[in-house]
Amino acid sequence: MSLVKDIYNRSPVFFQNVMVSAYGYQWHKRRFGGIFADEYRRFKERENFTAEQWKDYQVLQLRKLLVHSFTTVPFYREQYKKAGLTIADLQKFEIEDISKLPFLEKDELRKYGDNNLLSEKKSAGTFFSSSGSTGTPTKIYYSPEMHQKITAAMESRVRNWAGVDRFSPRGMIGGRRVVPNGESKPPFYRYNFIEKQIYFSAYHISPENSKQYLEAILKYKPDYMTGYAMSNYFLAYFFDELSLKVPQLKAVITSSEKLTPEMRSLFLKVYGCKTFDGWSGVENCGLISECEQGNLHMSPDTGVIEVIDDNGNQVKPGETGEVVCTGFFNYDQPLIRYRIGDKITLSAKTCSCGRSMQVVGEIVGRTEDVIIGKDGRRMVRFHGIFVDIPSIVKGQVIQESLDEITVKLVTSSPLTQGENDSIKKRVSSQLGDVIVTVEEVKEIPLTSNGKFKAVVSKLKKN
Repeated sequence: MSLVKDIYNRSPVFFQNVMVSAYGYQWHKRRFGGIFADEYRRFKERENFTAEQWKDYQVLQLRKLLVHSFTTVPFYREQYKKAGLTIADLQKFEIEDISKLPFLEKDELRKYGDNNLLSEKKSAGTFFSSSGSTGTPTKIYYSPEMHQKITAAMESRVRNWAGVDRFSPRGMIGGRRVVPNGESKPPFYRYNFIEKQIYFSAYHISPENSKQYLEAILKYKPDYMTGYAMSNYFLAYFFDELSLKVPQLKAVITSSEKLTPEMRSLFLKVYGCKTFDGWSGVENCGLISECEQGNLHMSPDTGVIEVIDDNGNQVKPGETGEVVCTGFFNYDQPLIRYRIGDKITLSAKTCSCGRSMQVVGEIVGRTEDVIIGKDGRRMVRFHGIFVDIPSIVKGQVIQESLDEITVKLVTSSPLTQGENDSIKKRVSSQLGDVIVTVEEVKEIPLTSNGKFKAVVSKLKKN
């Protein structure tokens, strides 16, 4: 993989587009082949379930998952035996019994995710890394079948609800480093011919570069924009600030960061379309997406989503609580009562779309500070700098000035010099020529309201 990356970084833009498209071809086969079509059909059919049908479905899936985990996953076998649970108990488990099961903590996923949390009958698969908004690295195991189920859910409950589909041309702003380094040299995107996807760099969005991004939109004519909420907002903000005329889109579909009313208004102004919010994550143990009527719904066939207070009790409609997920897709590395670290607010609303799926009032999420580069580029996502360094427990990126970045790390063992240098290089590749200091600390303090901030700026706020 490192050789392929090195070849990509040294290649001209045309050949990079060819490599991106070749990767897109493999990625397309992995996601849309196999069981995708059958799963997609089932997801569409289940949208008409009554509340009673949804409950029956979840009970059946939960029992199946728990018995499988008890019999094939060492971590859960030990945990459930300690809790006094037997296979007979799990075979008659009800949704209301779920609080009897222990939580799966993020630190446990980090520690056991590639060993005791794996099924003894796991299928062939691949680990995908995520550090999330807390800077805490985890590895999630994906089989092709799991990937196809996830893709079917996203097609039916995210893209279709927003009025687009997998054949629609799109502009994407995500975490992949399609532009090799932090230097401001256009073009700031690469094109995947297979999926008609413009993959924009999230690391070069600035007033100066905005016209280059617009040129790609005019050339390839995407139906919708998707990806990081903040990065899409920054791009739309600069389009608006510079009075650039942008073609009307069918939708903006955001993820990863909190979507604010201000963002929705700006996307409507710049792109002339609705914005559709959602929540999921690399863990894929639950899905919340926005329907045609503008309401957020849980998808009960992706998993059980509990929303609990500080005492572990289910919150009432109108109240905000911590999200605890039990995913139905991943039998190779089951995530049962996983404390994912996000918060949502439940709603008592009945949606006019007619679906009997729990309405969510708000995805609370986290709002990070914005890091500004010397050339004006803006970003909030730095989780990639922690990937594949197993000793990192938690990380925080701090902008001291336009020229100085401090990375604070809590580690389980000291970084090697190579890892230290790699982090510095990764930060510079996102921000350009900056001084990077890496500090290993015992703990990273929480804010006054008890929250962890993965990104902090000490620049004066305008």
